Amino acid sequence: MNAAEKGERYARIFRKAGVFFGKGNIARAVEVLKEGKSLAEQLGDLKMAERFAHEIETVSASAEPQK
Repeated sequence: MNAAEKGERYARIFRKAGVFFGKGNIARAVEVLKEGKSLAEQLGDLKMAERFAHEIETVSASAEPQK
């Protein structure tokens, strides 16, 4: 898979997660991001896997109740 194809797949995953996040479905957004992280790891793209992990943390933190 070339860089352009990987970029398109990653972008699609981020958009899909964004739609779920925008609708308030945090659990599904996190699930999609985890799928993206897994894909990045399978493709050997560790930098992108780290980005997905960071987004998972960010989205998960937004679901926690505010103190």
